[in-house]
Amino acid sequence: MNQDIQAAVAALKAGRLILLPTETVYGLGSDAGNAEAVAAIFEAKGRPRFNPLISHVADATAAERIAVFDDRARRLAEAFWPGPLTIVAPVRDTERVCDLARAGLDSVAVRVPGHALAREVLGLFDGPVVAPSANRSGRPSPTTLADASEETGFAVAASLDGGPCVVGIESTVVSVLDGSVRLLRPGSVTRQEIEAVVGPLAEGGQGHRSPGRLTTHYAPDAPVRIEATAPRDGEIWLGFGAGVGDPRWSLSPTGDPREAAANLFRRLREADREQPAGIAVAPIPQTGLGEAINDRLRRAAGAIG
Repeated sequence: MNQDIQAAVAALKAGRLILLPTETVYGLGSDAGNAEAVAAIFEAKGRPRFNPLISHVADATAAERIAVFDDRARRLAEAFWPGPLTIVAPVRDTERVCDLARAGLDSVAVRVPGHALAREVLGLFDGPVVAPSANRSGRPSPTTLADASEETGFAVAASLDGGPCVVGIESTVVSVLDGSVRLLRPGSVTRQEIEAVVGPLAEGGQGHRSPGRLTTHYAPDAPVRIEATAPRDGEIWLGFGAGVGDPRWSLSPTGDPREAAANLFRRLREADREQPAGIAVAPIPQTGLGEAINDRLRRAAGAIG
């Protein structure tokens, strides 16, 4: 076994924190059942304790040990796992996922990540691991180990380098509760893809059961201006599409939403390091994956509500 993996598993079993790569973003991980370890995550991130955490597991069987799945939840798991979809369902095991990790709720958020290295660690640990994005609360999520280490590396006992995250934004979150399926947080598994599996989604409610819903979130130090058709003095302009802005700062020169999602947080961080007067972002269509990208940008700009 790789020594880094051994060290990560040993750290989890000892109640310590690790930096864990996933296909979405890098996570700051701990044993979901160890309240002291989970508290250390909240402290390292400066994260509000009313914000629940996602429990990551190795496979769907492990998910059903901690959550109660109905037929729709199982269909979603079969369609999108391993991958960037989180399912919020009634909690089954309140010891394996402690009260603090669930923010005191009667539900649990669970996901099987698509990153093979993450699943190897989870399988060897043989239990759920909460792993919110490894940034300080409110900051852009890290999509490389270097960025994760810069943000919260001081708090960990082990780190795993899984390369740049290929998805680049946090998982889609859906709730399967009370006979309804709701989209709580958009991500790279789109609304249309979910509805193709379970039918029309219910609207409203349950938002408190999902992470990542703060009004201002994912924000660099520089102010962010969205749907910008041109930069203002001193701004760095993140373009989208052919001929829009400086190619060096483009989210996607070809207008590919998946490329834009993978580049989003990295570009925000790179631009912020230049200490600009602000960061302007070109318009991105709202359809498909654009719903998730625009959600993150609105929160980065504090433009929700």
